[in-house]
Formats: sequence, structure tokens, C-alpha cells
Amino acid sequence: MLTIRPATLTDIPAITDIYNEAVLHTRNTFDTVARTVAEREAWYKQHMPNYPILVAEVAGQVIGFASLSQWSERPAYSKTVVVSIYLHQDFRGQKIGKKLLQAVVEAAYEAGFHTIMGNVYAGNAVSLRLMESAGFRVVGLLKEVGYKFDEWLDVYLVQHLKESEK
Repeated sequence: MLTIRPATLTDIPAITDIYNEAVLHTRNTFDTVARTVAEREAWYKQHMPNYPILVAEVAGQVIGFASLSQWSERPAYSKTVVVSIYLHQDFRGQKIGKKLLQAVVEAAYEAGFHTIMGNVYAGNAVSLRLMESAGFRVVGLLKEVGYKFDEWLDVYLVQHLKESEK
């Protein structure tokens, strides 16, 4: 049974493993160096409680996470966040990402944020469909903004607004 809940410090090793798999083997993050548990603990402490981090758990195992991060340090952007979502490779394609994304969108609006942004590697049609199914709209294409695995990568910029604000 799938449970989605706020992350705790004890979840950080699993979050780190999931994230590092994406860093080392996918274009879904433009990070190119694996992170340590200590680095992810610092990341967690910078986020919580103002920028929620949720985990997806099955049978006591963390199998994915979603986080909200500050969009910009400039004060006028204080109600805008950027979303990230990662699943363990063995649990992709099972609609878990959709449930996790829906939960973090709800958490964003409950926390008082107005706009949720996202960056989707242009070659990842599955992630783009996921974002669109959750109400995100493509608002731009950034050409050749990342360089990973010896190639230039494009990124779709996606945006979600509360239903009452659209």
C-alpha cells in the first residue's frame, strides 16, 4: 500500500540513493555529481518546514520523493516555488509519480505558495506528460541550457497555478 507523507531526517539515506541514481544515469536532473547523505541532510534542513519535502513509501521503504524549493532569492518571488520529483527506478511507470506530484502540489498551496514552476528535460516525454496530467502547462522551451553526458540539453519550463487563479 502506498503512503505519502512528509519526509523526516531518517528518510535522507533513501532520498540520497534515489537522487544519486538519477544524477548518475538520467538527464532528469542537471546535477552531475552524486550527493552525500550529509549534503542531503543540509538540503533537508534548508527546506523544512517552509519548503515541503514528501516521500512515497511502500511497505516501509521510501521509493520516491518530491520537494519544493525556492524559485529565487528575490523577495517578489517569495510565493513561487519549483517542484522536483524522483522515483526509485524499480517503481517508475506505476502511477506513483502522479500521486506524489498531486500531493506536493496540494502541499504547496496549503503552505501559501501561489505559483509552482518545474523544469523538465525536453527528451523526457514521460515526465512532461506527468506534469501536464497534474495541471502544469508548458510556458517555455529553454534551448541548450544544460550539458550532460556529452550533449547539450533543452528544458521545458512548466507552470501550475491554483484552479481559482488560472
